[in-house]
Formats: sequence, C-alpha cells, structure tokens
Amino acid sequence: MTKENTDKQLESRNIKPTAMRQLVLKVLTDQNTAISLPELEYKFERADKATLYRTLKTFEENKLIHSIDDGTGSVKYALCQETCECHPEDLHVHFLCTVCGQTYCLTDIPVPEINLPAKFQLESVNMVVKGVCSNCESV
Repeated sequence: MTKENTDKQLESRNIKPTAMRQLVLKVLTDQNTAISLPELEYKFERADKATLYRTLKTFEENKLIHSIDDGTGSVKYALCQETCECHPEDLHVHFLCTVCGQTYCLTDIPVPEINLPAKFQLESVNMVVKGVCSNCESV
C-alpha cells in the first residue's frame, strides 16, 4: 500500500494522517488475521505504547477498524470493509483457531439476525466460532 493510498483511506474516515497512523494502518492492511495490542507493540518496539493504543482507539471510533473479543482475554483488531459503518447489519462472524490462536474475520458470513423480545434494543453482537483453521488443519 502506498503512502498516498494510506492517506486516502485515513482521510475517508476523517482521520488526520500522521506518521504513526500511516505505519499502523500499513501493518493492519498487511495482516490476514486480527491483531492484539501486544502483538502490535511487538512490531513497533520503539513506539510509545500509549500512542499505539490511542491510534487504535481513533481508528475504532472512526470505524476504520473493529475490535474482537474472541475469548482469549486479549482484544484483537481488524480492518473494517470499506462500506462498513459497524452497525449490527454490518457485523460478520469471527473464527478463532484453537491450534495457532489466530482470529480471522469471516466477512462473507454475516452474523445471523437476532430476534429480541419487545422493548429490547440490539446495540452490538460478537459471534466467535472456534475450531481449526485451514493452515493448522494441513499440519
């Protein structure tokens, strides 16, 4: 991803491009699985941890990324699709591999519609399916 594309993606979500935001977005773009804050900190050994955390929170608040509580005790983050507004209808299933611990966004599998009782209002859904990913299955 070029710097120009990175800036364009940030600006499309009303996020001011800074050097750290560009770098974090590049790492997230290069990932094919969700990443936790400690994993991100490892990739940026010299970066200020508070800056990384604030960057992720800014991205999440502006719907560039979404957070995933996959039950491992460490929240993970992944890029949203371009048209995502993080409404319940935009949500998709996540897959946690019980062998390697990687969390995948299954963007082609929407979270099933939840029919709540009267006067209950849906705000968010977190659906995590656990099993063995294709990389680990072949090992």
